[in-house]
Amino acid sequence: MRRTTLLIATLALCGGAAMAQQAKPVAEGPPGWMAGCWIEQSGQKWTEECWTPPRAGTMLGSNRAGEGATLNSWEAAQIFPDATGRLTYWASPDGGTRIPFPLASRTATELVFANPAHDYPQRIRYWRDGATLNAEISMLDGTRPMRWHFSAMR
Repeated sequence: MRRTTLLIATLALCGGAAMAQQAKPVAEGPPGWMAGCWIEQSGQKWTEECWTPPRAGTMLGSNRAGEGATLNSWEAAQIFPDATGRLTYWASPDGGTRIPFPLASRTATELVFANPAHDYPQRIRYWRDGATLNAEISMLDGTRPMRWHFSAMR
């Protein structure tokens, strides 16, 4: 009887340790500091970007840009792990085929996603500077940059 109790206790402890190890996410989750709706406006030109708060390891995003009452471009995006568990930015410009940009680097206030096989952009970078959400697309080496400095929409 003691042996059975000891065996059950040992299995429970080992099983609990195994479950704790399995409960760890494969990839660090999406960045909560991107959540919200953001705008950059200069005269009649505007760009808006919205991100849902992280939930279930996923953020959903949308972007639209235009001038005055004219919409020039739009994009649907998601941030969630790929099949290997690597956090990935999935871009679908103008509703086209989704393009993966796996996470290349991360700090507490910056994310860099990269896809060297893509024509342009090859790198997507987001970073916070106080209340400003910054975004940049470029080639992998940083050339041909396009930057946005978003303020929270009110």
